[in-house]
Amino acid sequence: MHSDATNERILILDFGSQVTQLIARRLREAGVYCEIWPFDVDPERIAAHGARGFILSGGPASLTEDVSPRAPSFVFDTGVPVLGICYGEQAICAQLGGAVENSDHREFGRAFVDVVADCTLFEGVWQRGARAQVWMSHGDRVTALPTGFQAVAVSSGAPFAAIADDARRIYGVQFHPEVMHTPDGGKLLANFVHRVCGLSNAWTMANFRDTARAAIRAQVGSGRVICGLSGGVDSSVAAALIHEAIGDQLVCIFVDHGLLRAGEADEVIRVFRDRFNIRLVHRDASDIFFAALEGISDPEQKRKTIGRLFIEVFEQEAHKLGGADFLAQGTLYPDVIESVSARGGPSAVIKSHHNVGGLPERMRMKLVEPLRELFKDEVRELGRELGLPETIVGRHPFPGPGLAIRIPGPVDRDKVRILQKADAIYLEAIRAAGLYDAIWQAFVALLPVRSVGVMGDGRTYEFACALRAVTSTDGMTADVYPFDMSFLTRVAGRIVNEVRGINRVTYDITSKPPGTIEWE
Repeated sequence: MHSDATNERILILDFGSQVTQLIARRLREAGVYCEIWPFDVDPERIAAHGARGFILSGGPASLTEDVSPRAPSFVFDTGVPVLGICYGEQAICAQLGGAVENSDHREFGRAFVDVVADCTLFEGVWQRGARAQVWMSHGDRVTALPTGFQAVAVSSGAPFAAIADDARRIYGVQFHPEVMHTPDGGKLLANFVHRVCGLSNAWTMANFRDTARAAIRAQVGSGRVICGLSGGVDSSVAAALIHEAIGDQLVCIFVDHGLLRAGEADEVIRVFRDRFNIRLVHRDASDIFFAALEGISDPEQKRKTIGRLFIEVFEQEAHKLGGADFLAQGTLYPDVIESVSARGGPSAVIKSHHNVGGLPERMRMKLVEPLRELFKDEVRELGRELGLPETIVGRHPFPGPGLAIRIPGPVDRDKVRILQKADAIYLEAIRAAGLYDAIWQAFVALLPVRSVGVMGDGRTYEFACALRAVTSTDGMTADVYPFDMSFLTRVAGRIVNEVRGINRVTYDITSKPPGTIEWE
């Protein structure tokens, strides 16, 4: 999918850093399109890509070892600007005639650099004589510069904390500008793409929307597309975008397993069928799912049962429609990156049950994945551009198996009804307090524990529940949200008073790790 905005592109060569994706996020925020490729990709592919600038990421290797990753020499031969970050800076020096050695003074965490010279990379951000906070993470250091380079910033552990060859437009920084702990990092990356590479800020969601529409029409032609719609952000935005491109050639299938939060099935129908006038098949398959889940306690068996049934029901509904030529999925760019990771990881298993693995082959369909160039925050932005309501676009992540994995132990309709009511009260209170957007994920888990309580003059013997709320940037790690005790007390009071079946409320204060965000 190429437009004027994507023709002005940066190529990030990944040496295996844990934060390479953040580089891409910062460049996209600066209005510039970029892609992440492994450092050892075929140089001919790099040449054909036509990048207007290269960024070499950090990585775990050491250039002091006999065999270590190197950037393709093509990168330095084209005259296209280059920025090396951490390991990337060291690779520039090692490959262009400088030297890298193990350092006695390693730097990990917050550090300060002193700016000792001006360069285009710093223009309008840092001036000679300034001191700036950065984030370091390195054990090696550059000890000699290649010809043509000068040190433009130094730190206590890195005499060449930033280097520049303005004539060749090649720069290196030993720190990580992509992380939030380098406060001016985003400005430095914006300087590289705008001032050094000369790119505009044409990468916008309005631009992407136009380009994606044309690409969908070109791929699909007069064919029919079916989309598994869950009401989650990814599938909802994909459906709205595809419908805008091809109208009634798209049919969405909403398999309702009965495990959604209170009112969500109605909202999906209201938004997509009534507001967007999208052809929507709503299959209430809750009886099938609850019958199959009866007596199952093992979390993995629950997931597999729900996933298998989802595919079977989806396939039934697709056959009723007479099949289709294409299957739409909400695959995002992080899934694509992970499948070609420089770290050699396994191909990503696309999560969430509505990405219906195996169906394209079984039903002889081709995939339409209009969001595969986007990060999650860009998908939300596109959803707003398309006019989707904030209740869908801004919603917290929700697991494919739904409330089944928020009920440890066997699942039945009564437990789901109890949990739906408690969860609705909790989320309503969070929204009323203005905290919803500050929290990555919040939910109630219904525990397989009954406890004695006193209500009025009688004793009760009912379920306990756990409130969960965490902050996170990517779900890989998470911290508990520090609610005021008065907030938790109010929520607990409402749940116990309004939800028959719960008489005790707890708050889960476990971070990830060692816990997980979900209970199963």
